[in-house]
Amino acid sequence: MSKAPASFKTALPGIVVCCVAAFGGFLFGFDTGTISGNIAMNPWLKRFGYLDSTGAYAISSATKSVVVSIMAVGEFCGALLSSPVADSIGRRFGVMAGCLVLAIGVAMQTGASDLGVFIAGRVVGGFGIGLVSGIVPMFQSECAPKWIRGTVVAGYQWFITIGILIANIVNNATKDNGDDSAYRIPIGIQIAFSFTLAAGMFLLPESPRYYVKKGDNEAARKSLTRLNGSDVDPSVLDAELKEITDSFALELAQNETSYADCFKKNDRKILLRTLTGIAIQGFQQLTGVNFIFYYGTTFFKQAGFSNSFTISMITSGVNMVATIPSFYLIEKVGRRKLLFWGAVVMCICEYIVAIVGVVVGSDNTSAQTTLVVFVCIYICAFASTWGPIAWVVLNEINPLNIRAKSVSMGTASNWFWNFLIGFVTPYLVDSDAGDAGLGVKVFFIWGTTCFMCAIFTYFVVYETKGLSLEEIDQLYINHTAIESVKVDSKRVLELENTKA
Repeated sequence: MSKAPASFKTALPGIVVCCVAAFGGFLFGFDTGTISGNIAMNPWLKRFGYLDSTGAYAISSATKSVVVSIMAVGEFCGALLSSPVADSIGRRFGVMAGCLVLAIGVAMQTGASDLGVFIAGRVVGGFGIGLVSGIVPMFQSECAPKWIRGTVVAGYQWFITIGILIANIVNNATKDNGDDSAYRIPIGIQIAFSFTLAAGMFLLPESPRYYVKKGDNEAARKSLTRLNGSDVDPSVLDAELKEITDSFALELAQNETSYADCFKKNDRKILLRTLTGIAIQGFQQLTGVNFIFYYGTTFFKQAGFSNSFTISMITSGVNMVATIPSFYLIEKVGRRKLLFWGAVVMCICEYIVAIVGVVVGSDNTSAQTTLVVFVCIYICAFASTWGPIAWVVLNEINPLNIRAKSVSMGTASNWFWNFLIGFVTPYLVDSDAGDAGLGVKVFFIWGTTCFMCAIFTYFVVYETKGLSLEEIDQLYINHTAIESVKVDSKRVLELENTKA
């Protein structure tokens, strides 16, 4: 693990900047938690659903899948466009633009009296979240001190978990309202959250690497000064700025400037790095965790739990608390080990949940307790490993000149699989005509994908703890993923100097 700077005060401004930006994760998480409760609330079902044969208001599997998953379509498009937006108007203003679009989408959902308008609002809001989710982790990785970069970027995932928890608490507080305020309050307050993030980003310095990319080294130096504190040694700033400019000059010499260049096969392993980012974001979704957060309330209700809203609060609370250890472990243990063992633990837990549900049945009290316990352990494993680390890896493995493009494709991959899982899950789990009716057996699928996550990690993911973004470039040139566990910053520099 790389050592902290001699003065923590020197690094504090950069850490504060990244923590403010991490609030973007809260927007993502809050929507995830909100929609889970909305589709289980009687006022929402009465407004947008129909009376079933039992006299209760309900929605079909098709409607449920569209309402939940359609936001990911907007998020997918927003994530892809986050690259040109971030490179043209900057990381800060890109996030602010995303906040504005999200606020418009939320306003549409809040005032909707027709399902079509509600769905359109989710698409628009999703586009805004897609912009934010594509830019914020990149902004953090470019501004954070290298010795704590993984921890700071992991803060983005922690804010996602906080958003999910707060949304479930708000849902639980309003669910018994007899009118549309039951769901309109949880949705509408996202406007305030959007403007809070926009105001915070307005006050922050821009990424120095963005200024270098634009050829404004003086602005980059001023940004580095704000990120490191006014009393930092000028020679330290000069050295850091030189490292960034030299690395960018090398990248420009190879003419990698388009999306097609993200798939080049060369000694810098650009293709591998791009595909790693795309795959790790896809696998994060294929762990199945968003099944719990999107459909947890209705799933637990169908499984016989009378207090499904409370169970959802418990699982989201576990998710938030379990993310905290990753702040320390990600720089102490490293990326690869956490991803590998996190996938193994998730795989075991999900198979246990599936087997107990099939053999004993979820209507048995002991089985219900077992289901909740192992779901919580599974969420702990996800929250402390794949939740934050997938974002860290995506945003630190790519060189500067294609970083925005590669990150946008990785984030788009996250939203693509988010949409696909959100769309097909009701058909897999529900028991309506034409549905698969898997119920708890769906955990066999998630368990198998977690096994695939472990294999992927072992053979593909590099260990990058303690390395600067520029040193990571050298790591990929000189080593394989399996070899990377034995390499530190000193060894990277030795190899670079030897070749020079």
